Amino acid sequence: MLQFFILFAVAMIASSIGFKKYVWFISIGYGAAVAAIGAGLLIMFRGSLSLGTVLLSALFIVYGFRLGGYLAYRELKSTSYNRTMKNEIKDGKDMSVGAKCAIWISAALLYVCETSPVLFRLQAGRGTDVTSILGVLIMILGLTVETTADLQKNRAKKVNPKRFVDTGLFRLVRCPNYLGEMLFWTGVFVSGITVYHTVGQWIAALAGYLGIIYVMFGGARRLEIRQNKNYGSDPEYQKYVKTTPIMIPFVPLYSVEKYKWLVA
Repeated sequence: MLQFFILFAVAMIASSIGFKKYVWFISIGYGAAVAAIGAGLLIMFRGSLSLGTVLLSALFIVYGFRLGGYLAYRELKSTSYNRTMKNEIKDGKDMSVGAKCAIWISAALLYVCETSPVLFRLQAGRGTDVTSILGVLIMILGLTVETTADLQKNRAKKVNPKRFVDTGLFRLVRCPNYLGEMLFWTGVFVSGITVYHTVGQWIAALAGYLGIIYVMFGGARRLEIRQNKNYGSDPEYQKYVKTTPIMIPFVPLYSVEKYKWLVA
């Protein structure tokens, strides 16, 4: 339990950048927190690591640096992104300190729960087994999908910044970067299936996994609303959204806009 709270403190410190701009609690701070947790696991359990647990922890670091770096670059360098998001995301200047602290604490707790399967494996002294390797492979797949989708979108937007993206992985689903994110955390959850021994461990692991899935579908809903506003009059876009699943390949879920409970 002590190690869980240590990682919680690490996540809070790493994500505290959100006090400069509150949305960074769940964007740049998110990447920083996951990377810091990965490093924390390697340090705390340095005497009992195995190949599987090293890879799992190292992938947190890779994931965090990739995500945090990409988001930081977009925030600081992309004028088109900032122009688009200016009217969608409040700057938080009027948000109370109490509200910011609530977001900070709840976000940090989510990040620890998301990464908890690896913590529980290390606490149990379970090194490398089938589920850890399977988890690593799924995580790598998720990172690959997410990174490829971001690169493909950037490339397409450079060619035609005013058109929606329907090339590459975007032919498979409309939000392949969110799909990659879900795959990554599915791999993390799978990696710990053989080490969840208490109700508390199951609750923490499920809360982290289901929490991030909810956040991803909420993000997909926000994106869908924005794209409908920007491209809704385009016949090609209308055909695209009616034939391409929004999130999961081959699952005929084409819209989540009507699900108002997806408010992430």
